[in-house]
Amino acid sequence: MFLKRLRDNKLLILMILPMLLYYLLFEYLPMFGILISFKDYNVFRGVFASKWVGLRYYEFFFNSPDFLVILRNTFLLGFYSILFGFPAPILLALLINEIRHSVFKRFVQTVSYLPHFVSNVIIVSMLVMFLSPSTGLINIVLAKIGLEPVYFLIKPEFFRSIFVASGIWQGVGWGTIIYLAALTAIDPHQYESAEIDGAGRWKKMIYITLPSILPVIIILLVLNIGTLFATSFEKVFLLYNPLTYETADIISTYTYRTGLVQGNFSYATAIGVFNGILNFVLLYAANFTARKVKQVSLW
Repeated sequence: MFLKRLRDNKLLILMILPMLLYYLLFEYLPMFGILISFKDYNVFRGVFASKWVGLRYYEFFFNSPDFLVILRNTFLLGFYSILFGFPAPILLALLINEIRHSVFKRFVQTVSYLPHFVSNVIIVSMLVMFLSPSTGLINIVLAKIGLEPVYFLIKPEFFRSIFVASGIWQGVGWGTIIYLAALTAIDPHQYESAEIDGAGRWKKMIYITLPSILPVIIILLVLNIGTLFATSFEKVFLLYNPLTYETADIISTYTYRTGLVQGNFSYATAIGVFNGILNFVLLYAANFTARKVKQVSLW
């Protein structure tokens, strides 16, 4: 029976095979490396011959003076990105949905999508140019109104604002795609009935549009909360410098310096495992809360 079902669905199995191989090779097989976080890993001895040390590297990390700093930085960057970045695509999608001129609507959508296709390297290069203390546009404007130039990229107090604001600009248009798709699924008869009852655009948005896309909003919010401690390594790595470590150094950049720069692989793996557990706990808690409150969840 099982073999017959395999034969009948062989084309479907062939289609899903590349995805299964991808997850096996690049997601599940590397999890074997977690072992070295419990060992005093030596490259020449290998994983199995290295000595077991139990939770020593986890204790090092929890007792490290850097622990609270990088935990706070990672949390705040992720929290601010969700707090300010998550509502932005919803608002933009609602505004785009209200545009009646189809050509202008497509133009706004296209322009808002473009920053998503710009790499982090280009984004950071643009930030460096715009925020330059001598030739940057922002400082030129400040000079015109008689203010002193500001060295934005070497001041820790500006790093989070720069990171979050540029992230919103980069992702707001792309984030609207799912919400616009959800908006097209709303039954237009609901709007017609509301118009007959005298509802304006604002009331239709509050009582029809938002409740209709609420399950999508909740699912995406759960996914965002699940990656709160997984802030983009690439962008932070390109944007930060030793002068901004106070607010910019996060778990992934600290792991990079510890593991690849200093060669302490066991310690770096322990930090990475801790980060993964944090994200899993947050995802599970957010999903549990969403299921209890709104009966909407990922599983």
